[in-house]
This record gives sequence, structure tokens and C-alpha cells, in this order.
Amino acid sequence: MRKNIVAGNWKMNNTLQEGTTFAKELQTALNGKAINCDVIICPPFIHLPLIDATGTVKLGAQNCADKVSGAYTGEVSAAMVASTGAQYVILGHSERRAYYGETNATLKEKVKLALENNLTPIFCIGEVLEEREAGKQNEVVKSQIEEALFDLSPADFGKIVLAYEPVWAIGTGKTATSEQAQEMHAFIRQTLTNKYGAEVANETSILYGGSCNAGNAKELFANPDVDGGLIGGASLKVDTFLPIIEAF
Repeated sequence: MRKNIVAGNWKMNNTLQEGTTFAKELQTALNGKAINCDVIICPPFIHLPLIDATGTVKLGAQNCADKVSGAYTGEVSAAMVASTGAQYVILGHSERRAYYGETNATLKEKVKLALENNLTPIFCIGEVLEEREAGKQNEVVKSQIEEALFDLSPADFGKIVLAYEPVWAIGTGKTATSEQAQEMHAFIRQTLTNKYGAEVANETSILYGGSCNAGNAKELFANPDVDGGLIGGASLKVDTFLPIIEAF
């Protein structure tokens, strides 16, 4: 049975002191609660070694390099991420694609290195507003999956978590309707079924990543093909993140 997951993507927020304090407060808030999902926080790289990843809250990075090691100033390898105790890594976030020119070919290499280092990729896919308005959202999302992931064996693909981001709904206050989210998640799962079969597709967690918050999480998560959320701004404070976790 596939996992329900709520993952917090802090992006470039929280100093080291703020981040470590938050992690302790979140762990305390979750102690003794019956949690029906996996909880992951993905802080900036510098936080990773100092946050305890052995409790209820698991740890992920926001990115990793597409190279093993070498003269790549400012980059952080998958092996380095894994050495901190992190278990997950966000790859292909729309901001990385848009601001840093990451391509599906680049992301294919990142996924390979993440898996080689026993990291679980949270692989992001999604369309921008112009593509949605042109009715090309299915075409765009399918190509992102195919070009970056479909060279993987069924066993390796089974280690991937997908996160659908309607890019037009990130940080804009707009949210895909519950129906739009379910429609796209169902399309993604059918795309996986066509390639890998129903068993692999039905075991793959697909998260929703577009302005999910305490007010809409329960409705979004009630959809049969929405297995949780990749949360941005609402993951920066315990009092806004906790209700999303409790939505399951």
C-alpha cells in the first residue's frame, strides 16, 4: 500500500538557528499524536547535519548535483546529502527548472545519483499557466516523466515519489481545485500504469504541490489519487504545518 506523505519544502528560508528550533518544536508537537502519514522536512543544505532525522520527522534536501564529485564550486553531491542522514531529495522543482535551467536530461542524472546513494527522490512535475490555458498540461507532465524517469527499471521507479505542481498555483494564492488535482493525479497514475503496470503505479505516492494549506488540505487529500502534499510557505511555522499533517 502506498504511503501518505506530507513534505515541507522550506526553500531559501530560516537561518540555522531558526531551522533547528523549528525542527525540535515540530517533533515535540507530533509526540504522542497518531500520525497517518510520513512527515518530511526539506531545509537548506546547511541545516541537514544538525537536524535529528531519527524520530517521527524525516529529513530531505532540496536538490543535489548531477555529478558525483569534482571541481563544481557551490554544488552538493547526492553522497554528501546522504552522509548527513537525509533520506529524501527534492528534484526537478519548478523553481530549479525556471531559474537555473534544469532540463529533463539533467534531472535524469540527478535521479540516478540519488538512487545510487539510497536517497528517495521527490520528483516534481507540472505545467505553467500558459500551458494550462492552452490545454497542454497532460502533454507537458507526461514528457517530464518520460524523459527523466522512464529509463528506470520497475524496481528503481518504485523508489520514486512524484509531486505534481501546477506551477501557476505556487506562491500565487491560487490553488488547483480538488477536481483539477484529482484529474491530473489520475492521469499521472495512468501514465505510470501504461509503462510499468498497475502494481507499480498503484504503489507510487503522488503528492500535490500548489499552495496547499490548512484550509484545503483535507479536501485535496480525500481524493483517491492524491497521496499528500509538498508544502511550501505553510511548512515554515509549526502552527500552519501541523494542521496539514493532521488532515490525514
